[in-house]
Amino acid sequence: MSNEKTYNLEQRTYEFARDCRFLIRNLYKTISNIEDGKQLVRSSGSVGANYIEANEKLGDKDLKFRLKISRKEAKESEYWLKLLRDLNEDKIKELEQLIDEASELRKILSAIINKLK
Repeated sequence: MSNEKTYNLEQRTYEFARDCRFLIRNLYKTISNIEDGKQLVRSSGSVGANYIEANEKLGDKDLKFRLKISRKEAKESEYWLKLLRDLNEDKIKELEQLIDEASELRKILSAIINKLK
């Protein structure tokens, strides 16, 4: 995980999903970590996938719809990361960084959506 921010949002969402996967690989293999990790893999990857879909929009409604899904997935990722943080005291620093990134992505997507209104 790099502390430098990427300003290309497609690249930034990719790095977020990648970093979530790197983190999950290093967690203890408990039932809750495995299940929460699976959910995090899905939601973190969906942030970027839906943002890419939004950029390939079929119309203004499709753009807004895809951006809202991307924002929803960022919020969901934040939820799974918080659960993992509370159960993995040895990874708090890495999890806090990813929670902050999920929150920032959500705020960026919200700002884009609000500008479309």
